[in-house]
Amino acid sequence: MAARGSEDLPLLRRKFGKVEDVCNGLLSNPTEGISSDPEDLEVRREYYGSNVIEPKPPPSFLRLVFEALKDTTLIILQVAAVLSIVLSFFHAEPGGEGEDEDQTVLPGPDDETEQAPPWIEGVAILAAVAVVVLVTAFNDYTKERQFRGLQTRIENTHTFSVVRSRSIIQVPISDILVGDICQIKYGDMLPADGLLIQGSDLKVDESSLTGESDHVTKTPEQDPFLFSGTTVMEGSGRMVVTGVGENSQAGIIMTLLGATGHGKKSKDGKKKKEEHQDPTERSVLQNKLSKLAIQIGYAGTVIAILTIIILVVSFSVKTYLLAREPFDVHHINSFLHFFIIGVTVLVVAVPEGLPLAVTISLAFSVKKMMKDNNLVRHLDACETMGNATTICSDKTGTLTTNRMTVVAAHIAGVTYRSLPKYETLPQNIADLLILGISINTNYTSKIVPSDTPGELPKQLGNKTECALLGFVTDLGRSYVTVRKNNPEEKFVKVYTFNSARKSMSTVVLLGGGGFRLFTKGASEMVVRKCGYMLNKKGDAEKLTEEDQRELESDIIEKLASDGLRTIGLAYRDFVPFDANVNQTSITEEPNWDKEEEIVTNLTLIGVVGVEDPVRPEVPKAIELCQRAGVTVRMVTGDNVNTARAIASKCGILRPKDDGLVMDSRQFNTMIKDEDGEVSQDFIDKVWPKLRVLARSSPQDKYVLVKGIINSHAGDMRQVVAVTGDGTNDAPALKMADVGFAMGITGTDVAKEACDIVLTDDNFSSIVKAVMWGRNVYDSIAKFLQFQLTVNVVAVTVAFVSVCIINDSPLKTVQMLWVNLIMDTLASLALATEAPSLALLHRQPYGRTMPLVSTIMLRNIIGQATFMVLMIFLLLFYGHIMLDIDDGLYREPGEPPSQHFTLIFNTFVMMTLFNEVNARKIHGEHNIFEGITGNPLFYCIWVVTFVAQVIIVQFGGYAFNTAPLTLDQWLWCVFFGVMTLLWGQLLTTVFAFIPSHGRSSSVQPAQGEDRRVSRDPLETSFIKKKRNAHVFWVQSITDLQTQIRVIRAFQSGLVEPLDAQDEQGRFGGLGIRPLKPRPHSRESHCRRSKGHDNGVVLIKVQEAHPQGSPTPHLPLSHQHLSVPDVDVNGRSLYPSPPGSYL
Repeated sequence: MAARGSEDLPLLRRKFGKVEDVCNGLLSNPTEGISSDPEDLEVRREYYGSNVIEPKPPPSFLRLVFEALKDTTLIILQVAAVLSIVLSFFHAEPGGEGEDEDQTVLPGPDDETEQAPPWIEGVAILAAVAVVVLVTAFNDYTKERQFRGLQTRIENTHTFSVVRSRSIIQVPISDILVGDICQIKYGDMLPADGLLIQGSDLKVDESSLTGESDHVTKTPEQDPFLFSGTTVMEGSGRMVVTGVGENSQAGIIMTLLGATGHGKKSKDGKKKKEEHQDPTERSVLQNKLSKLAIQIGYAGTVIAILTIIILVVSFSVKTYLLAREPFDVHHINSFLHFFIIGVTVLVVAVPEGLPLAVTISLAFSVKKMMKDNNLVRHLDACETMGNATTICSDKTGTLTTNRMTVVAAHIAGVTYRSLPKYETLPQNIADLLILGISINTNYTSKIVPSDTPGELPKQLGNKTECALLGFVTDLGRSYVTVRKNNPEEKFVKVYTFNSARKSMSTVVLLGGGGFRLFTKGASEMVVRKCGYMLNKKGDAEKLTEEDQRELESDIIEKLASDGLRTIGLAYRDFVPFDANVNQTSITEEPNWDKEEEIVTNLTLIGVVGVEDPVRPEVPKAIELCQRAGVTVRMVTGDNVNTARAIASKCGILRPKDDGLVMDSRQFNTMIKDEDGEVSQDFIDKVWPKLRVLARSSPQDKYVLVKGIINSHAGDMRQVVAVTGDGTNDAPALKMADVGFAMGITGTDVAKEACDIVLTDDNFSSIVKAVMWGRNVYDSIAKFLQFQLTVNVVAVTVAFVSVCIINDSPLKTVQMLWVNLIMDTLASLALATEAPSLALLHRQPYGRTMPLVSTIMLRNIIGQATFMVLMIFLLLFYGHIMLDIDDGLYREPGEPPSQHFTLIFNTFVMMTLFNEVNARKIHGEHNIFEGITGNPLFYCIWVVTFVAQVIIVQFGGYAFNTAPLTLDQWLWCVFFGVMTLLWGQLLTTVFAFIPSHGRSSSVQPAQGEDRRVSRDPLETSFIKKKRNAHVFWVQSITDLQTQIRVIRAFQSGLVEPLDAQDEQGRFGGLGIRPLKPRPHSRESHCRRSKGHDNGVVLIKVQEAHPQGSPTPHLPLSHQHLSVPDVDVNGRSLYPSPPGSYL
């Protein structure tokens, strides 16, 4: 669509006419949409195209092979191998008379004195390089397909509302066609270009196209142009699709940028060649691993250079200085052999398999997390979630079921704990309720019968609005009939819901030239805008400020304390004739843009209580989080009493905790300095104990998340995860280390800003993400522990043996095989371990913890020491112990010896068995736990073992091996099994030595699976908690003077200090529990009257039956003192009833 903006409206009118004419030209109906007949849809798809932007074609397998060949160390090896083959033709010693000088005879099977062909080493190196390259290319090819499949999965889960054959249906974005009538609403990212047919207060963010941040108002008369990729920031409406796929604005731009399969072409008609970009993101963990690999590479380079220098110098001294031989061209082959040994040491030293292990682990986790309702959009979120220390969660739909039902109401001055009947209400009030709810809700919200007989009807759209519509149905009336009589096209003005208004209002025509405004929203805000209310007779009465406060305290707070969300319903009439007491007389149509003057002086119809039950699995999930060291904080827009009740049911607030509950007003007062700016120091005093933030705005959520992330308070830096569903949640989702968007109720903007989409909107899925994240981190740590052990052993053996015997018992091709075991096979085996609940029995790693923990370092050094000692034992005494020929000081080209083959085989056996040890990184004794649950691990292990048998028995000259006997094989396996026993010895010995690992495990609760191994750090962790508790109790004595001052100000609430009722004392300090009001059953607080500079005593009290004794808890759990003045000495405002502050 080339037209853009109101200035192009005349062009549209001149070429195509009005929007209705465009619909007719596209064979579409503005209200009924296009036909849903498959043949008609296919014709449209073929003629206008589909709503798909073709991606760039994936790299071919040959391209990936070429990319793998670019590895520097492999290039060096290839060059050295080719030179070795070329020089081999000059290496053969001249034979007898009449024999060809270059003639080479391959040895027979029984001829052990024949020399190997001089070119065999070069060919073997090239073959090994080819295997490494092919395996790497295959892994990259598989990875590419997996991530393209992931992208397709993400796109297919994104649906949009369209009208086809008079029915509103959800279709995937890719199935939207030209002529479709799309229903757009606040938070939608438009999937195609189109023209606005009908809109209500519609404003669009077109910054993605124009760069201008100002929202653009869209109306059918002035600016009907809508473009793909732009975001609806306010309002709702319907549009007809006019451009899809590469013909839309987003598609045209991407085509020009060359980001599609039909990218921009150069002058010669060929597509511009672009660098192939890995579709995976480089995560924090990958960057850490890359830095570690570089550091190890530097060390490996130094050792490789020293190895070459020692070999060259030793050979030169023996040949030219001691033997006084002249230089011969054959010596070049010896120098090349030394160079190949050095390069091989470098190849083994550099852990290039680490990035591959990360990729495999992430790909495996992403695929499995889809089954756990976590759709990962950014790969780094997987591992980051494993380090999460704080989760800031929404309430509705995440902690609760999001299936809302009206269960209580206050109408006409009467409170109904069960829903009233239509006949029991005054008729005019009942009619106003039905009209107000049916009209003043989004028409996309509706209740439809369930697909399964016997189940509850399905709620489509906004769940709160569906609850209100269900209330209308329960009254015995049909909201559908009301909507048919009042179509959206007849609305005069709509003030759509947003986070600032916290309400929605709709203006409709009233008979006689008047207008009626219906309003619904947060009950406190609606009540404050009301000047009248309807009584039992249906007449309007004056509603004073005192009445408003009484309504809030006696009705709204009571409903909220039962965990109900309270919604206020009101209306206002504008009439041109004689007005009643609650009507507004007008002489002309009001200026609807002056919202503050319109939505005021309302008449309250009633307040309804909407129940949203806590998901049954949430309390257990939150308990798991708390045991895992992850603090859950509720950030909600609900009333503070509702939020507290739900938080208590979920387990976020516990009786023995001193968690804070506050609303937005209190939060902003406590975190801002004298200039009104947010202070990090003030935030650090609030967030550690904050558990519930009620009536919060998106800005509050953003400030809280940013403050926690930037905070240095506490023992470790915080890693924060955030949930969000609205457009205004996007900044907080972006700021968070991991952002979770709701897949069901979330807006497109929230989904674009997030890292992971919760396809079921369930908090328990977040706990699964924590478990998978920790599993990713642990999988990489396991592989790191395994590979570094092998690296240290191989490099040490090669370097030391070169210094002593001028040769390495591990030959070039053998070390390439070991390198293949490490880089590819082990990464597949160790990086695909499934997670278990044991991962949630320890504390998070934190943001700055090192990759290699103390326990891992102990295992690496301990196992490497054992392997090196065993290899050198076999190197110098193995031929004596096993009565075989000595392989030391053999000349190049001689047949392989059993001595060196035994060393190579023992090294591989110890490496294979140590791979089992590497499965545990927290000091667990049972290294076989869960091994049967990972068939890939034991299959790869068995395949590697079988391949080793084939290489040793039949490798011959290619692998420099001689066949071993059964006894010799048993000795090799024995040394391998010894690594398992040695690992147990290390774990047992170091369990008695205090260490500081990366994490502390937590004892499973009673009734949980106790088969999980206990971390040796657990004792230290529990001891720290006890020490902290003792320190806190001791510090109470330092507060005696302050307590006396407090009690002086709290004389109206607390009995005198000299009172001696021992049953009411706490810890012998003379402080009595505050007495709750008779009607209160939830946690509450009382404030001293008339003292602005006093102290609020906050009491966390378990809900208990009326008349039962208040549970006596320790002082540390019963009271929390918060000053009535901020850090600058300014007096804080009084807290609303029921608040913690």
